[in-house]
Amino acid sequence: MTAEARPWRAVEDGLRIAVRATPRASKSALLPGTAEYFAARIAAPPVEGAANAALIELVAKAFGVPRRDVSLIAGDTARVKRIAIAGDPKTLAGIAASLYGAGHER
Repeated sequence: MTAEARPWRAVEDGLRIAVRATPRASKSALLPGTAEYFAARIAAPPVEGAANAALIELVAKAFGVPRRDVSLIAGDTARVKRIAIAGDPKTLAGIAASLYGAGHER
């Protein structure tokens, strides 16, 4: 899998991921998506930042980091969002690979 074919990128201070958010889902979950982004189903509605706050909490839980280490860096009102996760890049990339799953391996 090449760097262009995955929805995350390791950076000096952590990881950057792309996530396509779908609010008002029956249950919140971070799932494999496409080569461009993870898919996030968010139970919260897209009202007054509730879905973005729920997305940050979901990503923090999935990557095992505190909420303060996760921030929305682009896409505040868009479906596809860019998220920064602070921490060890190698560890976070390993978690991203396991979340992305073997279903995307060729």
